[in-house]
Amino acid sequence: MIRRAVLACATLVVLLGTGSMPGQSAGFGDPLPGLLPAEFERFRIGLDDFLEVETAEEGLGPAFNATSCAVCHNVPAIGGVSLVSEVRAAYRDASGNIGPLSGPDGSPLDTLFHLFSTPPHSCQPRIPAEANVIARRVPIPVFGAGLVEAIPDEVLQGLADPDDRDGDGISGRAAVVTDVGTGRARVGRFGWKSQHATLRTFSADAYRNEMGITNELFPQELAAGVAPAQLKRCDPAPDPEDVPNRRTRLAAIDNFEAFLKFLAPPPRGPITGAVQDGERVFAQIGCAACHIPVLQTESSRHPLFDRKNVPLFSDLLLHDVGTGDGIPQASALPHEIRTPALWGLRVRRPLLHDGTASTPLEGIERHRGEAEDARRRFEQLDPARRSQLLAFLDSL
Repeated sequence: MIRRAVLACATLVVLLGTGSMPGQSAGFGDPLPGLLPAEFERFRIGLDDFLEVETAEEGLGPAFNATSCAVCHNVPAIGGVSLVSEVRAAYRDASGNIGPLSGPDGSPLDTLFHLFSTPPHSCQPRIPAEANVIARRVPIPVFGAGLVEAIPDEVLQGLADPDDRDGDGISGRAAVVTDVGTGRARVGRFGWKSQHATLRTFSADAYRNEMGITNELFPQELAAGVAPAQLKRCDPAPDPEDVPNRRTRLAAIDNFEAFLKFLAPPPRGPITGAVQDGERVFAQIGCAACHIPVLQTESSRHPLFDRKNVPLFSDLLLHDVGTGDGIPQASALPHEIRTPALWGLRVRRPLLHDGTASTPLEGIERHRGEAEDARRRFEQLDPARRSQLLAFLDSL
């Protein structure tokens, strides 16, 4: 199977230290080494926009979760994580079917319910009383996002095994979505539900969903349960609110895209003998079947993205490992969640999609479903091998 062949080669690459490791000398939050001056300027401008604190006069709200991108992505550096979480809600009927909640007029509501609103708060979303599925999602680090975007759809589709034809108990699915920016069917890879395939659409979605700033790709305001007429009264600014700069002809979502594209991946911690032993244990007990050590970018004219090894420890596929949040989104089913990348794990807390695991050990213990066998093998490890595995995870 393609998955096993890729896994064998990828594990060898990481263990022996061969192949290119893009951003190896860069620190958390740094740009990719080797950028051209014009690219570095795009990165810098994008970083400025990422840090900018928005106001209601600039389009913030009327419903929002944060006043800047950096509010949710700042630990251990800009591009990382934070303790802020978004809230989603849905309804499960007596038969176990999950669907959207209904608004006052009977129309389906979006699953996202914002934490805050602009004064006088007459457009503050409220979770209906009938909601019986409540989920929280913490931010995902965006380090190395440009390299992740450059991984070909065909690679991810080749790793997918939705019917478990190889009988290993793992049935990852490629999340095929329609990219809003291009209208093309693509394999999603960004977000807990792999709901976005490109950085521009990911950026535009976050700008509208998290800060309430409408843009070219998402021009309609979003506030679950609030009527459109009321939204206009709360936020009279004409939509879309994010318009191109007259001088650069670029909008904020374009600047966000550039920042994310040129943001370096997280640096690896020291690789000791115990760490190398722990990585072997990681592969032997089956963790690397989903947390694939290395994927490769496609052929590109840009030397920083041309056939680069990306040591993210993820297959970027949707799986049922017992930690799904019960909310369907894009092509992801309620019980499915995207395999989180483990690079940068040593500085990332909390863990899991809802932030309910404070350590890697707690996260491992929560694995079920497709990860059941791997978890059981972990539990059967002797203390020395378990310590090696945890040392490996602490090096990522």
